[in-house]
This record gives sequence, C-alpha cells and structure tokens, in this order.
Amino acid sequence: MWPLNRPTQAARSTYTTCISRVRDARLAARLNAATASVTTASVGFDRAAQGGTLHTIATHAIVPPDLTTQDMEKVYTQRMAKIGAPGRDIYDEIFSSSPHGRCPLCTQRSVATLDHYLPKARYPALAVAPLNLVPACSDCNKAKLASIPTRAEEFPLHPYYDDLGDQIWLHAQVVERRPAALRYTVIAPVGWSATLTARVENHFRILRLGALFASEAAEELVNIRHQLVTLHAADPAAGIKKELESRANSCAVGRPNGWRTAAYRAWHTSDWFCEGGYGC
Repeated sequence: MWPLNRPTQAARSTYTTCISRVRDARLAARLNAATASVTTASVGFDRAAQGGTLHTIATHAIVPPDLTTQDMEKVYTQRMAKIGAPGRDIYDEIFSSSPHGRCPLCTQRSVATLDHYLPKARYPALAVAPLNLVPACSDCNKAKLASIPTRAEEFPLHPYYDDLGDQIWLHAQVVERRPAALRYTVIAPVGWSATLTARVENHFRILRLGALFASEAAEELVNIRHQLVTLHAADPAAGIKKELESRANSCAVGRPNGWRTAAYRAWHTSDWFCEGGYGC
C-alpha cells in the first residue's frame, strides 16, 4: 500500500457543494438540515481513524434528522460522482490524487473509482466525506465490499492514516518448480504491534495481493529470462546473482516493499533459481 496525502476538502464544504442547486425546496430543506450530522460524522471518523478505533463507529440507516441511506447514496452518485454534478470537481481531485494513477491499495492497477473505506450503505453519513473516499481500482473496491470489520485488527490499511515506512515487511520465496514461481508473504518487522501486523495481513488477504504479485512476478521472469541465460553463459559462477542483486537494490530505493523488490531479493538469494531454476 502507498500512503497518500489527506484530501484538502472539508466534509462540510464538500457536502454543501454536493447538495447545492437542488430545485425541490422540500428536499433541499431536508438535505440542509443534515449538514451538522454529516460534519460531526466526519470529525468522528477522523478521530477514530487516528486512534485506531474505527470499529466503534456504529452502522446507521438514518442521518439525522431524517435522511435515509438511499437519500445519501443519491447525494454521492447523482450529486458528486456523476459527470457535471456540483460535487464532481471534488470527486475528480480525490480520484487523481494517487501518484501515476495507480491504486494505492494494491499499487498495481489503475484507479477506476473512489472506494468508501466505510461503506456508504452502512455508514451513509460518510457517503461524501473526503476522508472516507479513497482512489482505488475496481478489483480492490469490489474485494472490500463484503468486508465490514468489527475489530480494529480486521481493518485493511487506509492510505490517509497508515504509513508503514521503509521497514521490510513484504517477502517472497522461490517455489522450486518449472516454471519457477514466487510465494509472497507478510512478515512483521520488529516493533510492529499485534494489531498492525493483523491489519497488514488482512489487507494482503482481503485484496488477494499474494496472487496478484505472484502473477506480476511470473510475467517479469518471462521478460528477463533471455538476459539470465546470456549472463549465465558469460559468467556461470556469479553473473546472474550479481545482476539480480543489483536490480533488487535499485528497486528497493523507490519501493522497499514493492513486489519487484521482493521478487529480485528472492531470486538472487536462491541458489536453485540462479543455477538454472529460471528456465522454462
């Protein structure tokens, strides 16, 4: 996961922008009456996310005084996400906030939507709260839909609040078969709490990152196999190991826990791989 800067938009101004230009006077009055509730919910979310207590936020079906879940879902879909909607500029700014347009949850696929960290169907007061909206790919968004954590350890990582730093936690192990494969795992560094370890493991499992990274690594091996054959012919004793180690070190500068970094580390430390396991 990549950490992201928090959105600059406030919950109150985002909500009032989204509900602007409502022609139905009765609906406009109902939407405006809920402004304080929406603002308070976002403040509570921010406090809970920083304190690791998001599991204490209660699910709800009504946003006081009388907005339903369906009302708030329409605020998001029709008045924020829809092209030309009053809140669309805010949607687009959050959508484009991840570097290189990559999903910060899996770091691989392209951003395709905004993910509600706490689902709007169960937490409608947070339907348009910027802190609850994370740019994500479709696969990660769908994988999270079925997950409603009830304990702190069950929550996946949140790019606005969780920064794992440069400590190495993503590891790969060579599976000695042909074609060679990699198995990715999470190993907690010294100093991680049990809760953080469980959250990273759950993030990895819920989003099926092990399979995604293994697939990417398999394609990478196809692309470099000819070079490995050439290196082995030129320097059978150490040519491949030196090249793989150099690539691992280079990748680690930019992405210490990237799948490529873990892959090259695993490959260059595997005698089986370097002595011919890279072949078809």
